[in-house]
Amino acid sequence: MTPSADNPLAAPGLPAHSAVGFGAMDDVHAEFGPLLNRLLAAGDGELPAALRAVTDHCRMHFALEEEWMGTDFPGRECHAQEHAAVLASLDGVMLRLQGGEAQPARTVARALQDWFPPHVQHLDSALAHWLCKQRWGAKPVVLHLRPRADEGHAATAA
Repeated sequence: MTPSADNPLAAPGLPAHSAVGFGAMDDVHAEFGPLLNRLLAAGDGELPAALRAVTDHCRMHFALEEEWMGTDFPGRECHAQEHAAVLASLDGVMLRLQGGEAQPARTVARALQDWFPPHVQHLDSALAHWLCKQRWGAKPVVLHLRPRADEGHAATAA
């Protein structure tokens, strides 16, 4: 799959449906896909800017999620530790890139491609569920459009 306006997260290994049912979080997740795609496709001269864009996004993204967690979210410690580990890796890779090593940036891009879907599925979806329960007294609902043989598309709840 390739990224498009309709499917900004589509990339090999990065599912298009990273929605968790909490709109603000879904919006931030949608911003990540194109940045990661840019990093994955970057030539050597583009790597520093692409890696900086991913790192800056992750700082903002993780700070926002940690703000949403507050102090009461039961999985806060584990979730925040995972964010810290990703940021430490990105910072270390940036230092190596500045020292002339391009390969670690390519390796971290593929690692992020592998890391993001399970992070969303397990940790972010738990946070979205908790946030929706706290704010609206209900669990989130995520609708995915799937093509059907007899019709164009059908909405199904996930």
